[in-house]
Amino acid sequence: MRVERARYFLAAVETGSLRSAAARCGVSQPTVGQQIALLEEELDVVLMTRSRRGVRPTAAGQALLEPLRRLVAAEEAVRESATESGGAYAGGVHIGGVSVTAETIIAPVVGHLRAHRPGLRFTVREGASADIEAAVLAGDLDFGVITTPSHPARAGLHRVPLISAPVGVLAPADHPLAGRDHVDWADLASWPIVTMRAGTVLWDVLHRHVPRPDVVVQAMSARTLKVMVAQGAGLGLLGGFDTSADIPDVVWLPVRDAAPIRLCLVQRKDSQPSRAALIVRRLIKARADELADRAASVEHP
Repeated sequence: MRVERARYFLAAVETGSLRSAAARCGVSQPTVGQQIALLEEELDVVLMTRSRRGVRPTAAGQALLEPLRRLVAAEEAVRESATESGGAYAGGVHIGGVSVTAETIIAPVVGHLRAHRPGLRFTVREGASADIEAAVLAGDLDFGVITTPSHPARAGLHRVPLISAPVGVLAPADHPLAGRDHVDWADLASWPIVTMRAGTVLWDVLHRHVPRPDVVVQAMSARTLKVMVAQGAGLGLLGGFDTSADIPDVVWLPVRDAAPIRLCLVQRKDSQPSRAALIVRRLIKARADELADRAASVEHP
């Protein structure tokens, strides 16, 4: 049995659709459907049902989820061991990220590499999503972990979805809005706003929904935004990711009518990543999955 077929099936179950599974795995939707059908043929069992609302595992498919997860994990462990013995960790990897991904995803991966793979050299560049995509397209970065822009990826780039989070407002604990369980876009029109700088995804989101917002701070990082809010500069617009937890006396409120912010991994379509880059990319994907599982456990304890 080809292990990638199990990987496609698991992606379809976890995302709820073949299209989303294809985006996660970096292949076409017909490829995912065909490979799952071949897996069903190999196992002689129907694994999932398809409808307009997406895909769901059958009882047999549900029973096979854990064994298939163990199979995929075992294959990845074998590949990592083989790659390590072949000197993959002696190469160099260049990673780009926006501030929220640098803090929540890239930093833990870098810490792991420094502790366990000292032979691998890496550089990390922080910037806006558009800047990171331009650097990836130019070949200056192996890949980037960014906030997904609303417009399609530029020709030559491929975006792989990682994780999403609701958009919300950060407020001082003594702010009049702090006692509510949510806010609306209309609430932001009456208060000074701290947001990420012009050209970022959050800047665009704010200006699409709030006419002429009173922006008092354009921050370069999520941490700067939180510090400014804590000091009373204004309300901060930020995705609901767990960042800068050491900043006290602030509360985060979801914007009820806001679409979620999505993070993705962006890479060139025509490049062949080095073995070291593939390993680091897998670690980043694993870290994103960990954050997604943590968020799901909070929402559905």
